[in-house]
This record gives sequence, C-alpha cells and structure tokens, in this order.
Amino acid sequence: MFFMEAFQELLDFVSSVLWGPWFLVPLLLGTGVYLTIRLNLVQVRQFWSAFRLAFFDKQDEDSAGGDISQFQALATALAATVGVGNIVGIASVIALGGPGAVFWMWITGLVGMASKYSEAFLGVRFRSVDDAGECSGGPQYYLAKGIPNKFGAALSVAFSIFAAVAAFGIGNMVQGNAIAVNLEQELGIAPVISGVVLAVLVGLVLLGGITSIGRVTSLLVPFMVLLYVGSCLVIIGMNGQNLVPALTMIVTDAFTGTAAIGGFAGSGMLVALQYGVARSLASNESGMGSGGIAAAAARTAHPVRQGMVSMTQTFIDTLIVLSCTSLVLITTGVWTEKIPAGVMTATAFNTWLPGGVGHWIVIIGIVLYAFSTILGWAYYGERCTERLVGRRGVRPYRLLWCLVVVLGAAIPLEMAWAIMDIMNALMVLPNLIGLIILAPLVVRETKHYLANDPKLRANVDDIAEFMQGAPGDIEDNDALDSVAHIKEPEAGEDSEDS
Repeated sequence: MFFMEAFQELLDFVSSVLWGPWFLVPLLLGTGVYLTIRLNLVQVRQFWSAFRLAFFDKQDEDSAGGDISQFQALATALAATVGVGNIVGIASVIALGGPGAVFWMWITGLVGMASKYSEAFLGVRFRSVDDAGECSGGPQYYLAKGIPNKFGAALSVAFSIFAAVAAFGIGNMVQGNAIAVNLEQELGIAPVISGVVLAVLVGLVLLGGITSIGRVTSLLVPFMVLLYVGSCLVIIGMNGQNLVPALTMIVTDAFTGTAAIGGFAGSGMLVALQYGVARSLASNESGMGSGGIAAAAARTAHPVRQGMVSMTQTFIDTLIVLSCTSLVLITTGVWTEKIPAGVMTATAFNTWLPGGVGHWIVIIGIVLYAFSTILGWAYYGERCTERLVGRRGVRPYRLLWCLVVVLGAAIPLEMAWAIMDIMNALMVLPNLIGLIILAPLVVRETKHYLANDPKLRANVDDIAEFMQGAPGDIEDNDALDSVAHIKEPEAGEDSEDS
C-alpha cells in the first residue's frame, strides 16, 4: 500500500511538472503564437471562407484520395475533442482560476487555430495509402517524411508510441468511466453493464473503420453540439441581465485575478492564466497532433483546404462549446456556490431549465460526448499502431480498445489519470518540434495556394492547373538547416504524398 501511494505521488508530481506553467503550457501556447505570426493571422483572415468550406462547399467531394468527406473528418476530430471536459472540466477551471481563466482560454483557442491548421495541412501533405487502401497520415508520418533523417524517424516513432498508449486514457478509460459513473448515479445502472454495452456499440462502429466512424460522428456531433449549446443559450438568455457583467468580469479578472466571492477562495492572474491555457489546450488538442490524423482521411483537393476546415474545429470546441458552459456557470452564479466543481454545470441546468429537462440534457450530453470521444481516439490509436507494426496490428488494437472500455467503466481511475496525463504530454513534444521545423514548408505552400485561390472557391481542375506552377525548393529553410535538408517533391511527382 505504501509503495502504491508513493508511486501515485511520483506520477502526480511528474504530471504537474509536464503540464505546469513552466513547461508544456508555454511550449504549446508559444508554438501557436509563432505559427500565427508566420501564417500572418490565417485563422482571422480566412475565418469565414474556412467555415463556408467546412459546412457548405462540396466541391472537394469528388477529389482523388481520401476515405471520408471533409465534414466527416472535421466531425471525427470534433468527436475526439468535444468530451466530458466541455461540461465538467471547465467548471473545475473556473472554480480554481476564476472567470479570468476563460479569457486566457479564448486567447489560447484563437492562436491554437494556427497550430491545428498546420498539423492538418501536414497530415494531408504527407499522407500515404496503407495495405487496406485507406489513407494514413498525421505526425507519425509527417515527422518521418518531412524530416527525412534519423531524427525525424525517432520523432515519428516516439509520437506513435506515446499516442497509442495515451489514447487508452484520454480517449477510452476516462470517457467510459464518465459514462458509467453518470448512469450509475442517475439511473442506478451497474458500471459493468454500462461498460459491456458501451464496448459492444464501440466495437460495431469500429468494424467499419474510418468510413463507419465518419458516418456516425457526422450524425452525432451536430446533434449533441446543437442540443447542448442551444440549452446553454436558453439559460444565458434567462440570465441576460448578468451577461455584460459576466463578460466584463472575464476580461478584467484575466489581468487582476479574482477576489474571494461566496464559496470561491480567490485567485491571481497567473493562476487564471495557467488554468485557462491548460483547459483550452487539453480540450481542443491544438498542437497535440491528433487533428492531423483525422484530416489525413479527408477527400480534399489540397492540404491548405483541409487545414482550413480542420482549424474550425478548435473554434467550435473552445470559442463556442466551452464558452457557452463558462457563461452558464458565471451568469447563473453557481461558480461562487460551495458545491463540487463536478456538479456545477448540472446544478445550473437543473435549476434553470424546467421540468427536469436540464437533468436529462446533462446526462445525454455526457453520454454522447464521451461515446463520440471514444470513437475518435480509437481511430487515432489504431493509426499510430499501424505506423509501428503495420496493418496487422489494427484488429488486435480494436479488440483491446473495446476490452479497456469495460475496464475503465468498472475501476477507479486515479492512477490511470496520472499515467495518461504523462503519456499525453510526451506525445505533444515530438509534434511541437515537427511543427516548428516544418513551419517554413507550411508557410510557403499556404502563401502560394492563397495567392491563387484567396477565397477558397477554386474547383479541382483550377487547383490542379495553378499548382503546376508551385515553387519547388524551400525558400525559407533556416529552421530546417540544423536538422534536415528537405527535398520537396515537385507537383505531381509523388502521388502518395500529395
């Protein structure tokens, strides 16, 4: 018993250092700021064009390559990121960092869009086709292909190992446990029963691979986001007189900290900054590399176009879903009450939505959010496993995935949380290195594409025509010289990587 307690304390310490204010948080935020500057605020300049392309433009549907539509790839990425943290996690952030943490969450989400764009661009740019005829891409491929030496290969293998393991925590056990605990508390269903049913449903979807995952997530994600966000807007509207004071408090407290109010103990600016940045990054996964894996499966006419579609995922997750939860907690005042953070959102919904409707919306939201996250991360994990051992590892991984769903639903997860937090941190590091090294390539090809199609309205034939004049050699390769000399394929030279 003493050994287990000591081991748990060690895990907690390592996790707190990796995800603390002096290591991974500034690295992720700094990379987002760097890419935002290098890409000349692409997330602002192309905001409306990116949303139109993601939700209304179907021109890329007939593009060569890819397994699912651009929207299905976006839905898969959203499924993996919009989880129980959007309902419960943000309450913990406000409880610890105060309303000011929401401001830093917004800033992080905004610059994180540039990181998401870059990793999605690279995911498509360096994707390949596996033995089953499916597209595979993401950091596990663009690190090795974009940095073609032993260093790039080492980064690729490291990311693959850490991501395949981390997936069982962030995308499996934690989500399955959230569903089981919620159903046991609210409906009296035994966790083992919830786990078995959940594992069967997950297994049925995974049998169809990314095509099946894309179909399911493209149906689930819009429904669950609209249901939850719509309910939040109703509650915010019912407390409309508190909306302007809430927004004012978010901005002012971001720089001054929050004084003790009601059940809130007070916090300083650095605390608000730390928790706001950490929650945003943990939720939208910008810079973690996972978004590039989903993007690589999309049918798209050019990497820039899927990069634009993918960066809207960060906006939806952080600037819409997390913001709605935050404003519900602040405008209703529940964040100041002496109640556990885990039930803050449920308390607000139960109090302000009549007839027990809020109670059921929270239950449905948690179940759907967690289930969709399990599907999204199952795909990420199997793609990384395939990179390590080949296609033969996919089926065993899927079977193990379903078994772990049952395990996560039935056991306490304190130690699993700490181990997976560490694995998540370790998978981020090789991806951030790759994003920085490959930034010149992303910037150069983005500039060339947008110079010819600034409104993202070109059709497939137009794109093929103007891409024939794409520059061949990397012009801005200062960041590359110390690590690798990248020879980029000429347009049309290597169809596998295009």
